Amino acid sequence: MTDLNLPALQTTASTCCYCGVGCGVLIEHDGTRIHGVSGDPQHPANFGRLCSKGSSLHLTGDLSSRALQPELRLGKQLPRTATDWDTALEHAAEVFAHSIAEHGPDSVAFYISGQLLTEDYYAFNKLARALIGTNNIDSNSRLCMSSAVVGYKRSLGADAPPCNYEDIELADTLLIVGSNMAYAHPVLFRRLEAAKSQRPDMKIIVVDPRRTDTCELADLHLAIQGGTDVALFHGLLHLLIGNGWTDRRYIDEHTEGFAELQELVSDYTPEYVAQLCDISLDDLHSCARLIGEAPAFLSLWCMGLNQSTAGSAKNSALINLHLATGQIGRPGAGPFSLTGQPNAMGGRETGSLSNLLPGHREAGNAEHRREVAEYWQVDALPATPGLSAIELFEQMRNGKIKALWIACTNPAQSLPDQTAVAEALNTCPFVVLQEAFRTTETAKHADLMLPAASWGEKEGTVTNSERRLSNVRKAVPAPGQARPDWAITVDFARRLQARLRPGSAPLFEFTDPQGLFDEYKGLTQGRDLDLSGLDRALIDRLGPQQWPFPQGAGSGTPRLYTDGRFPTDSGRARFISEAYRAPKETRDARFALTLNTGRLRDHWHGMSRTGTAARLFGHVSEARLSLSPADMQHQRLEDGELVQVHSRRGSLVVPVVSDDSLRPGHAYLPMHWGDRFLKGGVNCLTLSAFDPLSRQPELKHAGVRVEKAHLPWHFFALIEGDVQQHLEALRPLCEAFDYLSLGLTGRERPALVIRAAHANAAAAELLAQIDRLLGLDQGPVMAYDDPAHGVGKRVRIEAQRITALRLAGETLAQDWLQGLWLEGRVDDSLRRWLLAPLSREPGRTASQARDRILCNCKNVSQSAIEAAIGRGLDLAELKNQLGCASQCGSCVPEIKRLINLVAVPE
Repeated sequence: MTDLNLPALQTTASTCCYCGVGCGVLIEHDGTRIHGVSGDPQHPANFGRLCSKGSSLHLTGDLSSRALQPELRLGKQLPRTATDWDTALEHAAEVFAHSIAEHGPDSVAFYISGQLLTEDYYAFNKLARALIGTNNIDSNSRLCMSSAVVGYKRSLGADAPPCNYEDIELADTLLIVGSNMAYAHPVLFRRLEAAKSQRPDMKIIVVDPRRTDTCELADLHLAIQGGTDVALFHGLLHLLIGNGWTDRRYIDEHTEGFAELQELVSDYTPEYVAQLCDISLDDLHSCARLIGEAPAFLSLWCMGLNQSTAGSAKNSALINLHLATGQIGRPGAGPFSLTGQPNAMGGRETGSLSNLLPGHREAGNAEHRREVAEYWQVDALPATPGLSAIELFEQMRNGKIKALWIACTNPAQSLPDQTAVAEALNTCPFVVLQEAFRTTETAKHADLMLPAASWGEKEGTVTNSERRLSNVRKAVPAPGQARPDWAITVDFARRLQARLRPGSAPLFEFTDPQGLFDEYKGLTQGRDLDLSGLDRALIDRLGPQQWPFPQGAGSGTPRLYTDGRFPTDSGRARFISEAYRAPKETRDARFALTLNTGRLRDHWHGMSRTGTAARLFGHVSEARLSLSPADMQHQRLEDGELVQVHSRRGSLVVPVVSDDSLRPGHAYLPMHWGDRFLKGGVNCLTLSAFDPLSRQPELKHAGVRVEKAHLPWHFFALIEGDVQQHLEALRPLCEAFDYLSLGLTGRERPALVIRAAHANAAAAELLAQIDRLLGLDQGPVMAYDDPAHGVGKRVRIEAQRITALRLAGETLAQDWLQGLWLEGRVDDSLRRWLLAPLSREPGRTASQARDRILCNCKNVSQSAIEAAIGRGLDLAELKNQLGCASQCGSCVPEIKRLINLVAVPE
């Protein structure tokens, strides 16, 4: 029977808060709590598809991880204590006003996020530039998209991706560079898979030092040496010119600078480029032919091109190929940057990089400053260039920045050279963190914590990779005292204006996001991104729309530059001639490996949100360093062995695994693991060197060396229940260990998992403290200690199932025990194991890898899929019988690999 007292379920259409694909989602809720999420079949970005991350949104952000009330501390050594909004914002306004009065407007700064809504962005920009008078406002988009911004602007005249998602399906040759699209933009990859199956003649080229899941769809994979992209593109253009595959008419009528570029690329002979990139001559010629003979040529790229000290040059060198072949401004053709964050595009549009102004204007352009100042009705805007992200934290470390406002981002995890970042945050006298999650690495550095509303709790607009604006809608109220980002910013701005400009005309008379959007879109009128004909009601009525959408338009603009005219002074696109430059850190005797960082399938960025969902750890449960089989053999390393990874900036300990997708000399480590889940965090290794034009750091190319970590004492623990509470309590105690990894596991019964190792046995007192927090110090606990072997075991059993366990000394039984916990069973083998001096489980060897969830949507393990393949099932039968690959499809490339690997019995 239906409980008539339960609130009725409702559905609210909104937009996913992860990557830049901008998928429409349908939120199922009861007005108080979100119960589920599904893809919106009406949204043109995804037509109902969702990836494993998007389909798990309702499982993330539990209250135990949320910031629920303002917290303030009045000294770096003091703890924060709860306060009210008035006290918090009055204090912040007083500190900022005092710093501005004493040290000038450039003594304060804002570091914001590609996850903010457009309205939030606009409020911050007006606050910094119109009220305070500083250009010190930058975004974490600096870390992912700023090289694409420079590439588009230098080559085409405006930061405007000319393509749309339909072009992925219409292209004849598609070049994917520096993007594991299957992981980073899986919904678009599903569209590409479908297009390839319907049009087998479509050719797909992937350029990536690793053989990723994206390569499973490729006709040609160029596993170039990391960082040699510019040389590759110049070498391809050399061949396009030599084979007559350029469009001379298009070049003559619509471009400029070709003669200079032609002279430059004449030196990039096939032999030179093949040797430098370490690819075969045949593959280089094949790639040029596929591009040159294609009726429609499309390129897609992401962080592999952008996160480089030559990121701007890489972007422009790729765009050169499109201009030289006339492959732009028509269906299935063009250079298409895939955005990393849900609203990085909206940030670029509103001017949320230190060198930009709203409406695709430049902070360094006097006429642009005059236009915006006049619109905002202020005397002038600051002419002094603002600090980009890396420069901002350098100046904080030097004591120049006295107050920093961080919103919706986690620099203590995401910025390179984390040792320097921590020093900067500790040096800055006043750090404000406006954030939904109190569990981020940055939170411990905040002097003032302001709780922000999150996905499903706020409304506004976002722009996706294809320039399409979608509405973000509120389904449930924000918890505790959390408020929307725009409301926090506007409230603070009013208080600060009363101090800085008492009696002046109010600048922040906004009462809702619509007011902010309406004021902002006036700054786009007549610009390349004209939004003057758009409003949220129109999007509700017509659906998400692509800009430009000027007044009087009936629909958005699917493609740009269809007439061959570009928003440059001459109306022509520009060929950019820049020679290949090697990455900042090349291999040498001390650091013989190149570390690449990238994404996992089921996690996103710093795991502020995905790190709260145990289900999303099923595919990859811990940080692991990947090396090629040759490098593993050379260093005599075994899978799962702990290694010390050193760079010029720091070191950390991780398990190592052999990965035949890597070529010798390359190492790979996922970007997501910060200090919260891995002691030290991945970015203690990366370097802060940046591109001179885009100021984007070279997160993809750090010199490292790898050594065996001699840590004979091992530790493993598992406890179910409130995982965030357990993590916060246990993480500080485990800091003593040389190696420390924390993660979540389980679906119905989430649990915290701790893996650690140390040079010596942990002190008995420390183990006793940990046992108390694990609930293993009393009650229904089975225990065994063997001082002679240094082994200690604890298992808590309630209602005939394991609820917590701890192994100390050695951990050979960890996978077996975790399996017993997962199955919810206890048998006699557990007692026999407990009384044995060594902990290896019956019938298993230490080298056996733990099973993992290959299909997250349907909870299907790799072992189950392998067994079914062994019975002769193909992909269609696997979908039908096991359900794997039937929902989001993210597991399809791996399943196809297994089908090719698993022997089918005769």
